[in-house]
Amino acid sequence: MARLLIVHHTVSPATQEMLAAVMDGAGTDDIEGVGVQAKAALAATVGDLLAADAVILGTPANIGYMSGALKHFFDAVYYPAMGDTNGMPYSLYVHGDNDTSGAVRAVESITKGMGWHRHRPPVAVTGRPGNAEREACWELGAVTALAALEREQDRS
Repeated sequence: MARLLIVHHTVSPATQEMLAAVMDGAGTDDIEGVGVQAKAALAATVGDLLAADAVILGTPANIGYMSGALKHFFDAVYYPAMGDTNGMPYSLYVHGDNDTSGAVRAVESITKGMGWHRHRPPVAVTGRPGNAEREACWELGAVTALAALEREQDRS
């Protein structure tokens, strides 16, 4: 079974709405053979990452950067997982009150260093998520679940 890991820092109603939509998309009945595991960024481990076939990262944009919790996740897994996760498909969703570009740039820099492959453009939302933003998050979850399935099949 393919595994999709969702590593998130969910601290606000907006990030909770986005996470819920991502999880709904990832767990849709239309996609079979993918186990979805959501872990808070401060609880996700190297083992969780190494067991995954794809990753979705979720963060608020805090002071022009990703959350400290997501940065902590990267700090904990960067060297132990570097060679073993090369080519990992990942996707990103970010929420900010007025700007998400610094958080997106920071995540993309780290994932590039880890050799990960961005599967979809980030879903970056400023302000309260509306129907279109929740739909984009749902789609992000679904297509990244499919990427996990494809990677698992390629490695079998």
